[in-house]
Amino acid sequence: MGSPISITLAEIYLLSFETLIVKHRKELGEITYYRRYVDDILIISIQIKINEYSFTNYMYSIHKYLEFKLTEEENQSISYLDLSIHRNNNLQLGIYRKPMQTGTTIHFTSDHPSEHKVAAYNFYINRMLSTPLIEQARKQEWNTICNISRNNVFPLQNIHNLKNKIIKAHKNKTPTQTQRKKERNGSHLRTTGHAYTKSSTS
Repeated sequence: MGSPISITLAEIYLLSFETLIVKHRKELGEITYYRRYVDDILIISIQIKINEYSFTNYMYSIHKYLEFKLTEEENQSISYLDLSIHRNNNLQLGIYRKPMQTGTTIHFTSDHPSEHKVAAYNFYINRMLSTPLIEQARKQEWNTICNISRNNVFPLQNIHNLKNKIIKAHKNKTPTQTQRKKERNGSHLRTTGHAYTKSSTS
């Protein structure tokens, strides 16, 4: 199982790695975009300057116990966490679900508190509304949410009412400074590079 402090040490090591290696590669213009969530990394690079294999081999050379699992884009698309990212003239986002995902939530007829039963749909709908999806992807996600609710015997009207409630709450929110910063950062993405993800383990 390892020591409880191993997670903290791994995070410190990756932060050091990013400061020493990734920052330098970004300054050289080889990497145009880098984001990491725990051990899942999304990189957009300029292929004429560096490709994913040379960069991966370079990272392997840093430490003999450092391992990266490379996932390349296919047909200009790649999944990262719960997003599918398609590279066209711009970046188009969709919601990604793993093939083994069953769509099972707490059944409507269960004796759980109502707040527990709608928690999954609260998350699904909030994610659908807060993620900058293209219209087609948003409609597809809404159909998926409706299908999940049917499979778990939720009255569809309840899901529609929940959606309207969340939309109203979103409209009443004033964008925070953090949200505005995220929007600015997201608007700087360009699609001139090649996207790939890495899952790091040590």
